Amino acid sequence: MEFRLQAAKRGKTRWLEELSTRPSTPSSCRLKPELHTRMRTTAPGWIRRLSVLSALWFCICPLVPLTRAAGTNEIIKLDHGVRYTNEINPDVPLSIHIVEIERGRSEFEFCTTLGKGDVIGMGTVSEQVKTMPREFGRPLAAINADFYEKREKQEGRPRDLQIRFGEVVSSPAGHTCFWMAPDGTPRMTNVFSKFRVVWPDGQATPVGLNQLREDAAAVLYTSVYGASTRTTGGVELVLERGTNATWLPLKVGGDYAGHVREARSAGNTALEPGIMVLSIGPGLARQIPAASPGATIRVVTETVPDLTGVKVAIGGGPALVSNGKTMETPGFFNLRHPRTAMGWSKDHIFLVEVDGRQGDISIGMTMPELAACMVKLGCEQAMNFDGGGSATLWAFGWVKNSPSEGEERPAPNALVLVKKAASKP
Repeated sequence: MEFRLQAAKRGKTRWLEELSTRPSTPSSCRLKPELHTRMRTTAPGWIRRLSVLSALWFCICPLVPLTRAAGTNEIIKLDHGVRYTNEINPDVPLSIHIVEIERGRSEFEFCTTLGKGDVIGMGTVSEQVKTMPREFGRPLAAINADFYEKREKQEGRPRDLQIRFGEVVSSPAGHTCFWMAPDGTPRMTNVFSKFRVVWPDGQATPVGLNQLREDAAAVLYTSVYGASTRTTGGVELVLERGTNATWLPLKVGGDYAGHVREARSAGNTALEPGIMVLSIGPGLARQIPAASPGATIRVVTETVPDLTGVKVAIGGGPALVSNGKTMETPGFFNLRHPRTAMGWSKDHIFLVEVDGRQGDISIGMTMPELAACMVKLGCEQAMNFDGGGSATLWAFGWVKNSPSEGEERPAPNALVLVKKAASKP
């Protein structure tokens, strides 16, 4: 059975063949996990459908304008130029949640968030949305984004590049990243780090940013990492503003001159706003030039491609669609799981989440199926984000999808669409 996707794109009504979804209830109205599981496995199909639709009707109708397509698809207009759609296909079964944003509207912009607000960590998407500074505007929609480190000392550190309100909080690792160019054009490609420190004698050493320091590596830490570097041994140089007027927050494409305020050998140096700490592992410390207090060390934050001036960027991957064609993915991606993705066409940007691991409600998608779904939406470019239990789409004040674990799983960051705050006259 085919269901029409009631979305006008370039003046036409598109078809989303075999890729539609069952509506989910807002988090405030969703059944308790154990009751939801019992209903899903024991109740007759028509009762399950009626229960879900009834909860959705009574919880949403008083709050937002709602229409239905053939009694199956939920469509909510979040704002002028932004629309949420829940596409349903009970035959597969599949539940796909889509936020569609008109491109070129100056009142909208994207931001990224961190799991713990101003520091790296883990938090649900709905919690992260609440940490958005009000001066940046009103959040309209959000999805979970990058994969993350699960090691005890740095759980929640994004795997790849993240730029938050213009500040770079994690360095590129070579995976697919999304960013908005300074001219407002969405971009997507693999991003590579050329982050380095330059010593007083001109030698350069590659550095990571806000990550677990290995024995033979150097890592630069800022206060976004937390209270301290959480390191042991090696050499740590506390850097403060030098003669160069450019200083924190750290941005991509910068060249910062820092004075060595203190050299420490115990590790676990305290972090505070206004300083950076350069941590050199024991295996590397004897190979670098000595730097005494008062010396000047340059910190260079170059990337390939050059992302100078970019205010928002987030990692993920792999790429799903390039120039309107689906990308090949490794064989281990050919299993059905909950998925999160984003992409864009000439006229729209799409945030997409596919529910999965939920029996006869929604079984999820393989990566090739997700790529095909993005192409059917009209995407010329698209990329994958972390899926599984992390897959979350938040819109208009609540989580719209049905997380596979029965509740939101914490994530390291999120990509958020905001409507800018009106400027004061």
